[in-house]
Amino acid sequence: MVTGKYRILAMVLAASLTLLGAGCVTGETNVTGVPAVPKVAGLEKTTLNVAVSPVVDSAGFFIALRDGLFAQEGLTVNYSPALADTVIAGQVKGQYDITATNYVSYIEAQVTHRADLRIVAEGSLLQAGNRVIMTMPRSKIGTLDGLRGQLLGVNPDLSVGFLLTASLLAENGIPINKNSPDPVKFPDFSMPYPDAAPALVSGRVAAAVMTEPFATQLAENYGAVTIADLSVGATQQFPVLGYAVTKAWARAYPNTLKAFQVALTAGQEIADTNRSAIEAAFVSLKPGEGHIDKRTAALMSLPSFPLNIDAARLQRVPDVMREFGFLKHRFNIQELLS
Repeated sequence: MVTGKYRILAMVLAASLTLLGAGCVTGETNVTGVPAVPKVAGLEKTTLNVAVSPVVDSAGFFIALRDGLFAQEGLTVNYSPALADTVIAGQVKGQYDITATNYVSYIEAQVTHRADLRIVAEGSLLQAGNRVIMTMPRSKIGTLDGLRGQLLGVNPDLSVGFLLTASLLAENGIPINKNSPDPVKFPDFSMPYPDAAPALVSGRVAAAVMTEPFATQLAENYGAVTIADLSVGATQQFPVLGYAVTKAWARAYPNTLKAFQVALTAGQEIADTNRSAIEAAFVSLKPGEGHIDKRTAALMSLPSFPLNIDAARLQRVPDVMREFGFLKHRFNIQELLS
């Protein structure tokens, strides 16, 4: 029988499968102690190409991959690291079955009709320390106000990092509009999170927006200093990363999608209750695909990992996007949930 934290997991999965119409939980664990997830029958396909952002927000996926939860469902998952500015285009072309990236990119793709997507699972909610603004140790910039007139390393494309940064600066009365006096400056080129650290170390930017595990690596390796946390005010507990398929894919492979959701939900619950499992999952990844060393894994700050889709919670994302001019009109998140 399931005991301890896995009793909770069994209850969560039972509820999930009731909603999915897929059966009941076995209430068992396998010989390694990993929970035995209820198996979905009638898979339309068993091999999935999945592109996932190689950041801590994706911990539930990496746990499910490492612990064989997808394999229990009869799924072979081919994982590729995802870059938000290219991954959705690849998904539309059929290169990826499922993607995991930030909601801002999904919403922008939907609004501009570059894709017709459905969010099938939530991945992470912002917590303190999970996304921060950092400077080098001898920098003269010690506060947000010191960013005036300086180049801040963050992807200027429609991304959650830029949205969170804009919200924080606005709350503190710091201008980002080019026509304002002494505004914060942003790169005129794409800057994914992995590129921000080298840009800061080299002096290409004066400060940088960092997510985990890159923030911890930057602090450990170069003594970088955090001057602000993005999980404050209007963006506390902010939805950051989710999992999506195209609507056409969801119609074609409903049982395969259910199986993926069941395994991912199990990984999410483990991530939310077992830090050691997160650390082991990231340490086990290959270099260039999200691997981090044991020390970084032990020190990095974590988001929280929701077990269900909450429309009201996700509506915060397009509402904040509209507030800062990312959207011209109100976007109903239900367009991405059905």
